[in-house]
Amino acid sequence: MNKINDIYKYEEELNQQGYKYIAGCDEAGRGPMAGPLVAASVILPVGYKLDGLNDSKKLTPKKRDQLFDIILRDAIQVEYEVISVMDVDRLNPLEASRLAMTKSVERMKKVDYVLTDCMDLKIDVPYLSIIKGDAKSASIAAASIIAKVTRDRIMDELDKEYPMYEFKKHKGYVTKRHLELLSLYGVSAVHRKSYAPVKKVLNHEV
Repeated sequence: MNKINDIYKYEEELNQQGYKYIAGCDEAGRGPMAGPLVAASVILPVGYKLDGLNDSKKLTPKKRDQLFDIILRDAIQVEYEVISVMDVDRLNPLEASRLAMTKSVERMKKVDYVLTDCMDLKIDVPYLSIIKGDAKSASIAAASIIAKVTRDRIMDELDKEYPMYEFKKHKGYVTKRHLELLSLYGVSAVHRKSYAPVKKVLNHEV
């Protein structure tokens, strides 16, 4: 089986079992030390194929943007949920991801099955948690693109508000440059205070 078909395997098997509205669900931004967390859910039409669809992390920003627009145009429904920095700190990244995914699924008008990227959800419809699901399921891959592009655009806007941190370049992730800027300028309102590198600055350990 070639790669273009592999990514549609889960959806095709579920279609054969009678499921029509299959929502793929994924998040972006669990690891960064700044900015919100975003999760998305996407229902693709039965039998739908999209050339180049893949895990968002394996795509260039240009390709993600192109696929983002196509998915919004072609999907039966797309929903996303943004979890604030304050709530990520309050809940922890795992629970913030679970909440965001759950809320995005709950907004779906019609959903009879959910595929998640390695996440257990408390929802009223059957679901399957798939390890590395964003590379194995078309619906999850589509959701990963929606979540990633949405979050990246939020970080680009935060870059305008906090230009000294260069969010547009690293999107809030823990890079050498981001750590240097954090040490130089201190902790902003959009840094996650529960994260170890941020805690060190707050505690004057660096």
